[in-house]
Amino acid sequence: MRNLSLLTDLYEYSMTNGFDAELPNTRATFDVFYRKVPDQGSFVIAAGLQQIVDQLAHFHFDESDLTYFRSLHLWRDAFIAHLANLTLDCHIHAVAEGTPVFPREPLITVEGPIAQAQMLETLILNILNHQSLIATKTRRMVFAAKGRPIMEFGARRAQGPDSAIYGARASVIGGAASTSNVLAAKLFNIPAAGTMAHSWIEAFPDELTAFRKWAALYPDNSALLVDTYDVLTSGVPNAITVFKELRAAGHQPVGIRIDSGDIATLARDARKLLDAAGFPETKITISNALDEAVITSLLDQGAPIDNFDIGEKLITSASAPVLSGVYKLAAIETDGHVIPKIKISDSREKVTIPGKKQVYRLYRKGTRKAFADVIAGSDETIADEIAVVDSNPLSVNRVHHLKNFDAEPILLDTPLVPAQIPNNVHTIYHYAQQRLAELPAATQRLINPDLYHVYMTTTLADLQHALINQL
Repeated sequence: MRNLSLLTDLYEYSMTNGFDAELPNTRATFDVFYRKVPDQGSFVIAAGLQQIVDQLAHFHFDESDLTYFRSLHLWRDAFIAHLANLTLDCHIHAVAEGTPVFPREPLITVEGPIAQAQMLETLILNILNHQSLIATKTRRMVFAAKGRPIMEFGARRAQGPDSAIYGARASVIGGAASTSNVLAAKLFNIPAAGTMAHSWIEAFPDELTAFRKWAALYPDNSALLVDTYDVLTSGVPNAITVFKELRAAGHQPVGIRIDSGDIATLARDARKLLDAAGFPETKITISNALDEAVITSLLDQGAPIDNFDIGEKLITSASAPVLSGVYKLAAIETDGHVIPKIKISDSREKVTIPGKKQVYRLYRKGTRKAFADVIAGSDETIADEIAVVDSNPLSVNRVHHLKNFDAEPILLDTPLVPAQIPNNVHTIYHYAQQRLAELPAATQRLINPDLYHVYMTTTLADLQHALINQL
């Protein structure tokens, strides 16, 4: 595993150097949260915790790092010497990977010496923002596909190797059934899948020969790309010829892939040809710059598509390529005295929620039907009836009284021990499906999803208002 301790912004270490000198006995609590859902959705699927824990468990600086720090001539020698023997004394609480999370509620809290907790900001945000973004985008595409499998094959268009590898991991958490990325498949035990490229067809004297050569090599995995020349007059007829030869030899053809053209019309016509030739069980897979909007359109047109291969618009979340998660100071602690902290801005939506916190998911009494989340102080007890206000700073702050519910904390104690964190992406996927099933169906639709309420207790709201007035 690569040591990513230097994957940060310069000012993190400049502040850490200062905190080490000026506030050596101060501990801090930082919250990681986001304000806006990509693609105008309702929620984000949390992903990336395993890699965060892996990195924090092995966080260190080697001699080459320290030599580089000295060459910058920016920081105190005592600080650099301290880094040489650093052992993280930080603790995190986090939502489990696969949990749907909503704006303004912490996904992760980091508690520790302020000089240590500050230096973790960029690394944590880099991992969490990326993997949560891709898991969320994949969830949208899987929702649009209505049960049809999606294969992730965006490695060629990803922004670098790590984006390809961990994007593939996140895509499975979001619901992708397989990946074309062999390294990701090996690392995370993801089914590897794929057909062929047009270059295979073009390399042979004719299309039929190319198909026959492929079928000879892969008689039980013959999925043929049929749009190199002409789907209906060449590709599908030649595929049918080869499929008949495979069947005669005792093999079952897989199907065809269409990568260009009027996909809906071509898929319908190809299905007719395959069915008429006696191959109703063969699958039609499509690719070519797909996203949830295209998938929805194709299925609304009645296109008989069995599988979707999705590349660049999944691995880059092209329509909304940023999850703007932030890392904000919520409290400091000196000599056992906790002081809540707040960021105030002329942009009301950027005002933070102060203090140490817990997030509760509320369910209708005796059910697993979630109807709201509540952000509370970490020392608050959620009673049978509570007074809350909307956590959105743009709301009117009307007080609501909630009762007849079961409350479940979702920020969990997370030891920095990789072996204790679920790391099987298929297990995480199934967990995500369970959590999604708890949410109102209207919050999951792709267009104009219903609002899912995220409240904060009146105690926390009063603290926020008191600090705003004080400052």
